[in-house]
Amino acid sequence: MIPFVKAHACGNDFLIIDEHLAQRQHAELARKLCARNTSVGADGIEFLDRRPNGELFLRLFNADGSEAELSGNGTRCVAAWLASSEGLQDVALGTHGGVRSCHVVEAADPLYLIESEMGVPRVMQRTIELPGVGNVAGAMVNVGNPHFVLFVDTDDFSAHGQSWQELGARISTSPLFPHGTNVEFVQLISQNEIAFRIYERGCGPTTSSGTGTCASSAAAMALKGAARELMANAEGGPQRTVWASAGESMRLTGPAEIICKGEVAGL
Repeated sequence: MIPFVKAHACGNDFLIIDEHLAQRQHAELARKLCARNTSVGADGIEFLDRRPNGELFLRLFNADGSEAELSGNGTRCVAAWLASSEGLQDVALGTHGGVRSCHVVEAADPLYLIESEMGVPRVMQRTIELPGVGNVAGAMVNVGNPHFVLFVDTDDFSAHGQSWQELGARISTSPLFPHGTNVEFVQLISQNEIAFRIYERGCGPTTSSGTGTCASSAAAMALKGAARELMANAEGGPQRTVWASAGESMRLTGPAEIICKGEVAGL
């Protein structure tokens, strides 16, 4: 039996499991344990490695078994669990996308409000061509992992005659992105607010994404003149982003809630 913790950030849910329990079967465990009808169910697993020098490192595996660089929401869920279980108010978590520092702003166990340093976003306008769709204008954004951001003005976030879910799937798995990409569909609500939908690489549609929130916000700030402090609304709820200038780290503030802990049968 494998001990686990389950937590969510705006509905984007993760299992937290100690790295040594994976026994080099991370992908297989992710596919099994993230299945919603036959196991615990989650968008992914954060494997927490407590290294001999005291450093904490996360490996994120998506529900389909693929490994991703990092998850902003998943990192925040781990920070909430460490605050609950060990009383840590500030924690640095290593990821394959860089170190992410988290600070507990408010705590009402099992619910935490956490501010995270998310690194310096890189934004580049790009138009891609999809067979049967044509040219799709957007922006490539890197916030430690890859994103393609489209701006839309439709109420249902559809674009190019397709639903955001359909087009998101096409872009995410396009050969133009050999390693896949996350995709966001962004509406500019006002100078200080955006709304967006997320098609997440390795998961599909999700209610929220921390890195997706940062990518959407960075694109809106860099390309659409949005304010440097934004409220970003996904289906799972709002998060706040602050990006003081292009060379500085973006800060992301949002909730994380511990759902349960228990044991589950392994492979």
